[in-house]
Amino acid sequence: MVHSTDIKKKKSMIKLDYNFMLDTSIGKHGISQKDVQKDTAKMLAAHKTVLDNRGKGWQEWTELVNAPVAELQKIKADLKPVFEKAESFVVLGIGGSALGPLSVFSALLHYRHNELPRAKRKAPKFYVEDNIDPERMQALLDVIDLKTAYFNVITKSGETSETLAQFLILYDILKKQLGAAEAKKRIIVTTTIGKGTLYKIAEKEGFKIYGVGEGVGGRFSVFSSVGLIPFAALGIDIEKLIAGAKKMAESSYIADPTKNAALMSAYLQVKSMSKGKNISVMMPYADSLKFMADFYGQLWGESLAKAVDNKGKTVFSGQTPAKSLGVTDQHSQIQLYTEGPFDKVLTFITVNKFNKSMPIPSDDSIEACCFLKGQSLEKLLTAELIATRFAVTKAGRPNFTIELDSVTEESVGALLMYFMYQTAFAGALMNIDTYNQPGVEEGKKATFAMLGRKGYEEKLAEVNAKKTSNEFVISVR
Repeated sequence: MVHSTDIKKKKSMIKLDYNFMLDTSIGKHGISQKDVQKDTAKMLAAHKTVLDNRGKGWQEWTELVNAPVAELQKIKADLKPVFEKAESFVVLGIGGSALGPLSVFSALLHYRHNELPRAKRKAPKFYVEDNIDPERMQALLDVIDLKTAYFNVITKSGETSETLAQFLILYDILKKQLGAAEAKKRIIVTTTIGKGTLYKIAEKEGFKIYGVGEGVGGRFSVFSSVGLIPFAALGIDIEKLIAGAKKMAESSYIADPTKNAALMSAYLQVKSMSKGKNISVMMPYADSLKFMADFYGQLWGESLAKAVDNKGKTVFSGQTPAKSLGVTDQHSQIQLYTEGPFDKVLTFITVNKFNKSMPIPSDDSIEACCFLKGQSLEKLLTAELIATRFAVTKAGRPNFTIELDSVTEESVGALLMYFMYQTAFAGALMNIDTYNQPGVEEGKKATFAMLGRKGYEEKLAEVNAKKTSNEFVISVR
C-alpha cells in the first residue's frame, strides 16, 4: 500500500510520501497503523482546534491567502518603480522578516542573481541583512551603490534592536550622501501600524509604511507585507504565490488525515518525538530550495519548543531542526543519519522537473566514468536522493519525502503554507502555545537592559548577577 497525500487540483503540485515513517517499512522505529488508527481522534481534535481559530488571535496568518486581488495589484503597482529603477533592494530584518523573503528569492530567481548584469537579471540585486556583524555591514556598503539602492526595514514590533541599529546607520549615511529629502524616498517600512518605535520614526520622517496584522507573528508572516513587498520589488508574481498557498490551505481544511498532508505529517512527527526522535532533519535536493530548510528551522524550532503546555504542566517540548542539503551533505552528514543514534526524522524535498537541464557528454575518448556518459546532472541528483533514502530506510531511520513537480511561484507558495499548517497542527497535538516565544523575549529584554534602555534596570541587575567568574575560564596566550 502506498501512503502519500497530494495537494492538487488536476496535477500534483506537491506530494507527501510517508511510507518510510511506518513500521511496515522501517521496523520498530516506525509508527504502526494501529497507532495511527488509535490516534485518529487526537488528530481530528487538533485539526478542529486549528480550523476553529482560523483568522483569530495569532492565527491571523491563516487568512493572508484570502487577500483581495486588488490589494495584491496595488502592491505590485507601488513597487513597480523600485523594480524598474533600483539597482539594489535591501531587506533589514531578522528571523521571519529575513527568512521568508530569502527562501522565496532563492527558490524563484536565478541562483547567481546578484552576479548577473542588469540586462540579464532585470530585477534589482537583493540583499537580506539579518545580522549585525560590523564587518558585514561594511561589506554591504562596499558592494551597493546608495544612489540606486532601496531599503525595506522590517520589524513587526518596531522594537527589534538589531534592525533599528541597521536602520539608524544606513539612514544616517543616506542623508549625508543623498540629502534628507531623497533619503526618505529610499526607505520602506514594514511594521505594526500605530505601535512601536519604528512606526513613530516612520511617521515623523514620512517613510512609506506597510502594515502587518497584529495576529501575524514574524515566523508566520511570509504572505503578509513582510514578504509581498520585497517579492514585488523583485518582480515575483505574488498573485501566483498566494494562489499556491491558498491551494495548500484548502487541502489543510480536510479533516481526513489520509488526505491532509500537513495534518498527517504533523502527527507522525509528534508521535516520533514520543519515541525519542528529537531531531528533525530537512534535506532539500535542489539548491533553489536550500533556504527552505532555514525557514522551516525557525518555524518548527520556535513554535514547538516550550517549557510548559497549555495546562501549565512542565513539558520542555520540541524537536531540534537541522539543515542539510542534498547531495552536498551526503558527504558530511549521512553517515550520522544512517549509523548514529536513532533520534532523528529526515524530510527529503525533491523536484521532478528542474527548470534547466544539464546533459553529461557522451565522449568516447574518455574511457573512465562510462556509467555517467549520456546521463544528466538532474538524473544523477535524483538517483542520489533515491540511493540516500534507500540507505537510511534500510537502516531503519524514519523519513518523509516532499515531492514538488517543479519549482514555481505556486509550488513555493504551497510548500511554505504546508510548513505553517504542519507546525500549527503539531502544536495543537502537543497542547502547547504554538505562537508565543518567551525564551526569545527573555534575550531581547536582557539586550535592552545591557544597552541602558529605560525601564529595564531590574533586568540589568539580574543579568549582572549571572555573569561568569574568571575562576572557570581558560585562556591560551
